[in-house]
Amino acid sequence: MKIFQDELRKRNFVVTAECFLKPETDAESICLQADALRDSVDGVVLTDHQYGQMHLNTIAAARLVLDSGLDPIVQMSCRNRNRLALIADLLGAAALGVSNVLLIRGSRMPSALSPRPKAVMDMTVADLIATASMLKTDERLGAAADLFIGSTMTAHSPKPGWVPEKLTRKIDAGAQFIVTHGNMDVDALRAHVSHLIGAGLTRRASIIASTFILTSADDARWLRENRANNEIPDSIVQRLEKDKDPREEGLAICAEHLSQLARTPGISGANIIASTDLTMVPDVVSAADLDGADSE
Repeated sequence: MKIFQDELRKRNFVVTAECFLKPETDAESICLQADALRDSVDGVVLTDHQYGQMHLNTIAAARLVLDSGLDPIVQMSCRNRNRLALIADLLGAAALGVSNVLLIRGSRMPSALSPRPKAVMDMTVADLIATASMLKTDERLGAAADLFIGSTMTAHSPKPGWVPEKLTRKIDAGAQFIVTHGNMDVDALRAHVSHLIGAGLTRRASIIASTFILTSADDARWLRENRANNEIPDSIVQRLEKDKDPREEGLAICAEHLSQLARTPGISGANIIASTDLTMVPDVVSAADLDGADSE
């Protein structure tokens, strides 16, 4: 089994993918997804109630992923739990063998969701990162929580004089890796990461850039309208519209983007988001030119 943090520490270009967690997801479907991804990724991201969907607990899903021979990356949101519940989840995840946590603020629940859950927001993301970091050394615990701590950021073309204050606070609090929201504008992403290099932040935390496998122009438009903080350029939508086989074109676009990410200084890996079909992830990884692409 590949270990996500070990691959990063070896300065290998890592590849992760998001697993589908939906209302109908059960233990069997988690294992099937793990089977599809096992030979292609270094870690599996388990998102926390994405789009406001009800689904099984991400820590339970992580245990199933571990049993299937893959390294889970468990997302935890400040929005839906108070600090006691968050600390309990961090300790519980560690006790079950989970080492990677991706700590986020959490997305606003859809207004149509009924009954609509009340946002808790007892802690900021930086507070939660600092708490997770503290659990690694707290002498009151019978066994320290061996956690590899991550968070997220939105990549954009920085304006002159822009200072990455939010990201700096997260890294100061103890974040060791950062996963970007999806951005398929390579020039904007490179400009953003170049700015982080100049600020010395890529020496303190590994940057993982998210990319999409898109199967149609409508798929791309839906993500642009419904998945906040993501960037899919018009040129990509047009390629999908013009091609007779948009599914294959979407695979080719993602493979191209993956190859570009692997050769971008300051980027240590890629997180693949398959919007409709997880079985396309191995095809994309095989199609991308990743040989010898060590992270900078």
